[in-house]
Amino acid sequence: RRLPMPVAKKIAEAACRSSWIRQMFEEGACLAEIHGCDKVFDFSIGNPNLDPPEEFHMVLEDLVKDRAPGVHGYMSNQGYPEACAAVAAYLTRDQGVPLSGEHVVMTCGAAAAANVIFKAILDPGDEVIVPRPYFVEYGAYVDNHGGVLKTVASLADFDLDLDAIGAAITSKTRAVLVNSPNNPTGRVYSAETLAALGRLLERKTKENGRVIYLVSDEPYRRIVFDGVRVAPAMSAYQNTIVASSYSKELSIPGERIGYVAANPAIPEVDKLMDGLVMTNRILGFVNAPALMQRAVTRLQGVGVDVTPYRRNRDVLYECLTDAGFEVFKPQGAFYFFPRAPIEDDVAFCREMQEHLVLVVPGSGFGLAGHFRMAFCVAPEVVDGALPAFREVGAKYFG
Repeated sequence: RRLPMPVAKKIAEAACRSSWIRQMFEEGACLAEIHGCDKVFDFSIGNPNLDPPEEFHMVLEDLVKDRAPGVHGYMSNQGYPEACAAVAAYLTRDQGVPLSGEHVVMTCGAAAAANVIFKAILDPGDEVIVPRPYFVEYGAYVDNHGGVLKTVASLADFDLDLDAIGAAITSKTRAVLVNSPNNPTGRVYSAETLAALGRLLERKTKENGRVIYLVSDEPYRRIVFDGVRVAPAMSAYQNTIVASSYSKELSIPGERIGYVAANPAIPEVDKLMDGLVMTNRILGFVNAPALMQRAVTRLQGVGVDVTPYRRNRDVLYECLTDAGFEVFKPQGAFYFFPRAPIEDDVAFCREMQEHLVLVVPGSGFGLAGHFRMAFCVAPEVVDGALPAFREVGAKYFG
């Protein structure tokens, strides 16, 4: 007799669907074994290829010499007071809103920050609105805490469709989730767009008699090009909670360090902060890594030089557009999200695999008919893939 599944049905189904990003990454590793690493051009995963800034290495070397008692022990679940204060001081300048350390919780990266937020604010059945396309794991983060992810269309250029967002808001809406610079499109929302979104959420909050939060996921905030500035979400709307990390700006994704910050103007913000601190603990994170908290305390405003990313963006954009692909030029982050030349984006990504180029189907990001490319790769990966894009472009666009 067949035994029941060893895991929950929901998890078994999710594992079958799997993440397209990880799946393509793993298939790329198999292709590299067969053909050699230098013959496979992998754009599947957003793993920064740049070394951390020299300041990071200097700070880390200094910190590991510290043998003071308790430096590797527990601290408040919120984080070291000096770390929270340093983040708050930086955000006060960056967001245009006066924050103190009381409004910050240090977390195990932006993924933990999002889970901490949704655990704190969602009741079962509450809805979180997110524009398509979106980072695939948002659905899991919301579902983890009894919420329902409700997706809405974006405009053709991937800007926010405020009419679509407004139409999707109901009495069950608890938050609108935005990501700027955006993964997977590279779109940066303007100050005017965020201000209009803020006015919409203010009106809907009054109509519903319940706060609708704006959750702004900002791990790519400092990866921008051409003088673009990422507009401050907290200045646009008082009920804003920011989730972010140092994974991209310091190129340390494996160190799992980030934060949650709440606008002090949120009604009863002290109770919200109590909830965020508690959820940081009970979700099993307990606290953010002690060593990394001490490091980022001394590294506010430090970031990688994005010149290599900009070079990759420009080379790929010229190739893709010349080859006939319809593609938005990223303003930030390190992703392209071109339209596939055929409706079946999965089939197209399989075709690119035959050319030893690894890209990810847009259907994995909630928008079929596109594909995502992460250009945080070595320049030789970009240059090596150009002939394949030209060949495929010639096939479909003539």
